Amino acid sequence: MAKVKLPRGIRENKGTYEARAMVNGVKICLYNSDLNQLKEEFEQAKQQARNNLDYKRTQMNLNEWFEEWFTDVKAHKVKETSISPMRNNFKRTFGFYIGTMKIKNIRPMDVQQAINAMEKDGMSNSAMREALGRLRECMEFAVGSQLIPTNPCLIVEVPWTYKKSKEEIALTQEEQNALLDEVEDSWYKEMFYFMCLTGVRVGELGGLKWSDIDFEKKVICINRSLSCSYCNGVKREILVSPKTVNSIRQVPFLGEMEEILESQREKQIKLKKELGARWRSGDEFDDLVFTTGMGSPCSRYIVQKEIKKAVKRMREQEAVAAVQEKREPRVVRDFHPHTLRHTFATRCFENKMEPKVVQALLGHSSISITLNIYTHVLDKKMDEELQKFGSAKTQEREAYAGLDVKKVKITALSHC
Repeated sequence: MAKVKLPRGIRENKGTYEARAMVNGVKICLYNSDLNQLKEEFEQAKQQARNNLDYKRTQMNLNEWFEEWFTDVKAHKVKETSISPMRNNFKRTFGFYIGTMKIKNIRPMDVQQAINAMEKDGMSNSAMREALGRLRECMEFAVGSQLIPTNPCLIVEVPWTYKKSKEEIALTQEEQNALLDEVEDSWYKEMFYFMCLTGVRVGELGGLKWSDIDFEKKVICINRSLSCSYCNGVKREILVSPKTVNSIRQVPFLGEMEEILESQREKQIKLKKELGARWRSGDEFDDLVFTTGMGSPCSRYIVQKEIKKAVKRMREQEAVAAVQEKREPRVVRDFHPHTLRHTFATRCFENKMEPKVVQALLGHSSISITLNIYTHVLDKKMDEELQKFGSAKTQEREAYAGLDVKKVKITALSHC
């Protein structure tokens, strides 16, 4: 009996037929003992794959394509806590302005007009920059999938190119002292001292446990972070790994650190005993070093709220003092939790610590980030350092002061 010639892509394997193909990047793999039925299913599968790409080429809009790309390509490469913020960033930027456009119709001018509209609406440069970077990735994948011929994001003009980035402020030593004086009687006194003595990120502060502190070696191990986000309107607090690999580090006790930590531990143990069952700490958040007065984790919101309260009290006190002393009130600046991290770095540089040491203490992923802070410190000291130069004429007098004029003339003649 003559062997039946099988169609392309179909082969026989131990009494069963197998069909394999790759159509428009879609893998097809089917099995059936009935050859005719397999042929029919195989053709249907190939046609479906063709139609799928044709639909994407002709009908899919940007919002649909972004969601497919983000789900299948991007989401598994980022932290779980970053997925929702990334989606939200796209939705309120390009998703809002050009999301309903078909991807085949999007041109560089459409992207440019969306950026212009964002700038006009007062959106921050950081939000626009993040959104454009992600859109470029998304559209580059569309090019690779043969859905569009070119990436429309590559030739747009961005508003942040010629704008100087906003300088991160740091508290002066006087301002830092004033803050610590103000929180002297606060439940959060030790927390503020800790931030000034370590420069930890506010998430790292919230995720620190007593088991991370080695009182014998006098080091603090930073190996987790508190993440606080909202998913579908529900608040979600979880402990996650730090921002980068470099963020996992050991910070030595500096200044009055041991005294501060002992004070925090004693105060916390006493309050826990007083509150009993009312102390709010689940299994995951048990053993946290810094908590609210009821045992909840110290999130960014809590730290920011306490800073605002302290600033408000300092302004009120300054206003009263100015009236009593018959002078203009001094400015008490607003600042946020990250300012205390920048302040710690500034104190390090003011005390002439090496940049690589400061990088290790802060857990920066790149020395350039650390040196950027160092540049700010140098800028502030520029006038002071320039005064050391003097003038050319003064230096000339000093250079000849005390020299034997006869010897100078003899030396000069000997070279003639």
